Amino acid sequence: MKIVVLAGGLSPERDVSLSSGVLISNALIENGHDVMLLDLFFGENNKSIEPIFRNKNSDFRYEYKIPEKEPDLDAVKNMLPQQKSLIGKGVIEICGSADIVFLALHGAAGENGQIQALFDLYSIKYTGTGYVGSLLAMDKDLSKKMMKNSGIKTADWKYFVLKNNSGFDDIKYPCVVKPCSCGSSVGVKIVENEAQLKTAVDEAKKYEDCIVIEDKIEGREFSVGILNGKALLPIEIKPLSGFYDYKNKYQQGLTQEICPADIDSEQLEILQKSALKVHNVLRLGYYSRVDFILDENNNAYCLEANTLPGMTPISLLPQEALAQGISYNELCNMIATQCGF
Repeated sequence: MKIVVLAGGLSPERDVSLSSGVLISNALIENGHDVMLLDLFFGENNKSIEPIFRNKNSDFRYEYKIPEKEPDLDAVKNMLPQQKSLIGKGVIEICGSADIVFLALHGAAGENGQIQALFDLYSIKYTGTGYVGSLLAMDKDLSKKMMKNSGIKTADWKYFVLKNNSGFDDIKYPCVVKPCSCGSSVGVKIVENEAQLKTAVDEAKKYEDCIVIEDKIEGREFSVGILNGKALLPIEIKPLSGFYDYKNKYQQGLTQEICPADIDSEQLEILQKSALKVHNVLRLGYYSRVDFILDENNNAYCLEANTLPGMTPISLLPQEALAQGISYNELCNMIATQCGF
């Protein structure tokens, strides 16, 4: 197959996306496909990643390492100061020439349904979830409303549009402040008091004007992958310090990840059934990943659903697939060849 792996873009999760895109591209090349790694923002103007199709006959393999901090998007934009669009030169034409586009985007347009809707208009086939499910999962306020209405436990929350709010009333501490539509824990802070709340809100609004403030649920953190309509074995996440923030997620050695998780049969059933229910309620596609806190009474509180889970060296979905005998290369090949909108 001729496959474009679309990554990068102008999301705060740009670096995570590029790391995922590199690994996916290399795996698909090894699987015998003709593959191009394409940056959504730079397109044909990319000087660091040449936009050409590569195959197994070439010795070339892509490389990328995630920095400790989120990218400076203004600096990225200044590399193409004349470009006003979020989509680079030739991206639509190149993607249209492929058999399928493997979406390795994270955050922003890649996960909120905008790219999916655009590709639908151009009849470009792509992996993952369609535009409706992408929108519902990415917007934390909408997804939590749908989960609550469907009987899925999720922490109580309040939604704020910052430019319309002068204060925050009836906030319970401790709480968690999150940008409404970011992933990878970008802009997320755990807050213990009113002074910390102001700092956390200031941090969140660097990314967007809409935030959610939700009750902090105490318990063990798990993630459950969904692949082809079936729940994989859960993975337990134990940061060595702090919580599962951007640095702890993407820098090796900072988080202990146990897969399969050390849980009993009742807990396994609760997590897998809950993950499948979230996946179906939000109308997600061939694969996804759903994150939970399991409290001491075995109540599974959904944190969020991920329509394009990370595919980095230490990402959770590939670890869960491997625990069930599916190698990384096999996982990429399954997604590229067996799903598509």
